[in-house]
Amino acid sequence: MQTDPVLVESLVVFSIVLCVHMAVWNQLSWCCIALAVQAFYVQLKWDRLLRTGAAVFHFRPSANSGVLSASMVIPLLGLALKGHCVAVGNVYFERFAMVITVTGMMLALFLSLIALGITRPVPTNTCVIAGIAGSAILYTVKQTLTVSEVIEVLEVLLIFVYLSLILLYLLPRCFTPGEALLVLGGVSFIINQLIKRSLASTVNANADPLHFFLPVAVVGCVLLGVFFAILFLFMESETWAASVFFHLMTAVLGLGLLVPWLSLLTQHHPVAWIFHFITLTNTRLWLLAYWSALALVAVVVVLRQNGRCSGSSKKQQVSTTVRKYFHLLVVLTFTPGLILDRPLLHLAAVACLAAFIFLELVRFFRIRPLGTPLRRLLALFLDERDSGPLIFTHIYLLLGVSLPLWLSPAPCIPKGGMGGAGGLVPYAGVLAVGVGDTVASVFGSTVGEIRWPGTKKTFEGTATSVFAQVIAVVIFLIADGSINLNASYSWVVGSIAMVAMLEAYTSQIDNLLLPLYEPRVGLPGMAVRDELYLKREGLEEII
Repeated sequence: MQTDPVLVESLVVFSIVLCVHMAVWNQLSWCCIALAVQAFYVQLKWDRLLRTGAAVFHFRPSANSGVLSASMVIPLLGLALKGHCVAVGNVYFERFAMVITVTGMMLALFLSLIALGITRPVPTNTCVIAGIAGSAILYTVKQTLTVSEVIEVLEVLLIFVYLSLILLYLLPRCFTPGEALLVLGGVSFIINQLIKRSLASTVNANADPLHFFLPVAVVGCVLLGVFFAILFLFMESETWAASVFFHLMTAVLGLGLLVPWLSLLTQHHPVAWIFHFITLTNTRLWLLAYWSALALVAVVVVLRQNGRCSGSSKKQQVSTTVRKYFHLLVVLTFTPGLILDRPLLHLAAVACLAAFIFLELVRFFRIRPLGTPLRRLLALFLDERDSGPLIFTHIYLLLGVSLPLWLSPAPCIPKGGMGGAGGLVPYAGVLAVGVGDTVASVFGSTVGEIRWPGTKKTFEGTATSVFAQVIAVVIFLIADGSINLNASYSWVVGSIAMVAMLEAYTSQIDNLLLPLYEPRVGLPGMAVRDELYLKREGLEEII
């Protein structure tokens, strides 16, 4: 009997969820487990809809729906953040973490309702399970959240609905339902938080300006993309007139909206603040020079590969090994930044994300002078996951290594750093994507012979992936003195092994999914346990 990879992937996700809740148990844990059970049944319905072509929108082919694995990410993120905030006694962020958890549950339930609403005949058993899970979540929300927090959850849900209707229509075959839940859910939450901060009557003068750049950049890119996607439905985008208009409107959006918006939020002029920020130490200047050199190397790799294939008459694609060159460059980029200067890395990653999205819009709309050359140069690096009009794999790679850094809030980190495995949280993207996924792909495609049942992935690739990540952890321990595992080695190896198994069986974009599981699932439980232990023993100074 052939093994169904979807069932194995679901088993891995269930194991991860149970491991987290064994370490971080609270009043929302039962709701998360109920949500996982109903997401499993709804995932089967979504998969059938995708196979029969009965889904409302056109989703990415050659992949399952990914509803279960995506549904668990945001709730587990909130639970992990709540555990850290409890350890340091930050009540405000503890409540904020509860809002994140409930928001993730409600977004997952909404996605489930869509599947159940369009499935014919109506799946009675799945509806009953979804109803029980929904009732448990709503009852818990009533007991744990205030009225203002419930309104905030509903605001995010409303933004998610409208954003999904717009982007899933404009970007067919770019997402699976699970990937849409992660990406559009995250963007919806960012938009709501930015609006909330902008409308606040008072601005916190002690707030770090660094944390406002990401939400403003994301909102700016969404506005730019949606505006021109609608505009170019009615006019030709490849003319010089349209290209000049595109660049002018981009400048107007940046200088006329985003810069004043950042000034309002940060109480500083953004350009002056950035200049002061990057020239504060010589280390930052050296890091910027080093990163610029790596960027030139990436450009040379793209040009060289295109030069090799330009003489061939047939369409060619680069090998997996060549594609993983960029993963290696990401490791070389992020590791020094994580060790030497994380605030600078935070800002640089935001700038790279904005640049990637802008260049992708230029490529998609064929904006002159770079649109057509970008299409020609990047066509060589496409694979079956880039089946939609936009290319997201390189953006997902950047997000995968950046999100663990962006999602580590300073108010919930003790002065001495997070104890135990929590010190590895910012490195999770480098471990999962930069090291683990790269080694698994290269070794699996070159020397792998024993395949996991039901997949193209190999046992050799998974085993070498786990071994390489363990070696990387040892290197990080030597290079970064702020990491102290406190005898958490077994938990670290266990989390790495479970995420490696998830990589072997998932058909979702692993660059996006794996880094969200590795720091927020295997590591946080042990990190929170270590911090609570240290707090009880009085061995650390809490903010």
